[in-house]
Amino acid sequence: MRKTLIMLTALAAAGGFASVGHAQESTINGAAGGAVTGAIVGGPVGAAVGGVAGALVGTAIDPPPQKVVTYVQEAPMPTERVVVQEKVVVGQPLPQTVQYVAIPEEPRYAYAIVNDERVIVDPQTRTVVQVIR
Repeated sequence: MRKTLIMLTALAAAGGFASVGHAQESTINGAAGGAVTGAIVGGPVGAAVGGVAGALVGTAIDPPPQKVVTYVQEAPMPTERVVVQEKVVVGQPLPQTVQYVAIPEEPRYAYAIVNDERVIVDPQTRTVVQVIR
């Protein structure tokens, strides 16, 4: 049982890192990782359920379109710096103290410049979608 738990944890971590590292392949990696994890825990039925759940999680961090990234890269730096103690992480919400700016032609995205890093966010949830370094 302990071996299974260790293997399950390692597979879940590997799947998570693959999804973040290769965001465009996140749906595929999420589905594959979920299927493997589900198969270990619940056999064939677990594989099917895990694959669907993994695919849904994988799509949550797909990168924004290139025109959004370009817009944020070219936006002027504000005169007032925004500094927060929390680490800005993809998949986590921005602190409530951080103001973001809507992207005019892409209302699904907004951006902020936090700790001198340009950050693309989902304005509905304040979730960080991408950090541009």
